Amino acid sequence: MLVDRARIFVRSGKGGDGCMSFRREKYIPKGGPNGGDGGDGGDVILQGDRTIDTLLPLTHRPHYRAEHGMQGKGSQMHGANGDDKIVKVPLGTLVTDENSGELLADISEDGQVLIVAKGGKGGWGNEHFKSATNQAPRETTNGEPIEEHILRLELKLIADIGLVGMPNAGKSTLLTAISAARPKVADYPFTTLQPHLGIAELDINRRLIFADIPGLIEGAADGAGLGHRFLKHIERTGALLHLVDVMPVDGSDPVSNYKAIRDELEKYSTELAAKDEIVVLNKVDLLPSDERIETLATIAKDLQLNPVITCSGATREGVRDVLEHCWTLTTK
Repeated sequence: MLVDRARIFVRSGKGGDGCMSFRREKYIPKGGPNGGDGGDGGDVILQGDRTIDTLLPLTHRPHYRAEHGMQGKGSQMHGANGDDKIVKVPLGTLVTDENSGELLADISEDGQVLIVAKGGKGGWGNEHFKSATNQAPRETTNGEPIEEHILRLELKLIADIGLVGMPNAGKSTLLTAISAARPKVADYPFTTLQPHLGIAELDINRRLIFADIPGLIEGAADGAGLGHRFLKHIERTGALLHLVDVMPVDGSDPVSNYKAIRDELEKYSTELAAKDEIVVLNKVDLLPSDERIETLATIAKDLQLNPVITCSGATREGVRDVLEHCWTLTTK
């Protein structure tokens, strides 16, 4: 299950207080100050991890606290530093401070770290304040306080190819045909309610990561249907595979459907609309054999397709050809 949003609370550790202590040994009546410093509080750190593909664990455990620093001790003993709290997140995670609305980071690289709550510095013991004119200081400082925040995490999928098209264009069926992913498949709109990732192995040295984006409808850029919540996922894909259903169950026109999706992409982001795109005429198995060539030729002419790529996710006809075209596109 892919969860693309989470809200977490983070709190750093408090710095340990400095210690006030004086050296007390036999035959040394005036040993002087020896109070040690307090330890630093731990940080809360977000770390990118390529092996994670969902924010689901963070929704089950939304509170993250680092350890406090220990108080300093006599004999110039420094208090122990508090342990950091490391929270691993999937690549493509946007981190926003809920109170200020500030975007703190875009975690997109494996091992990338972001300190979201800085631990407090430890306080000074009285040893720090000794001087020629103040040989018995009784002054210390407290450790710095905790830092806490509420963060909104939002995941944008990172994939080579993003599957786009109208609801029921056959995206989930195609993903099932090319990978081990098993998204829900049915003959009604919005079968896919969340993005899915699938890995297509072309051969031992070549593979492509596909993202099945929930179907878009007219007005999606303004929030209609499943809205632009899922348009954001397409931004991270290297290229687009636009599936056009040649036999829509609602009797709509394939060419009009294609243009409607293109309009939504352009409304949402000109950068998104400028991505390389492969247009694939899908569900060709549903066309009567005596009408197939003429129907496909008409659609291809209206869409100005060159080359004309056709397939059927259900029967796997033409699927290999689609994968090869996608590979060519991602290696340009």
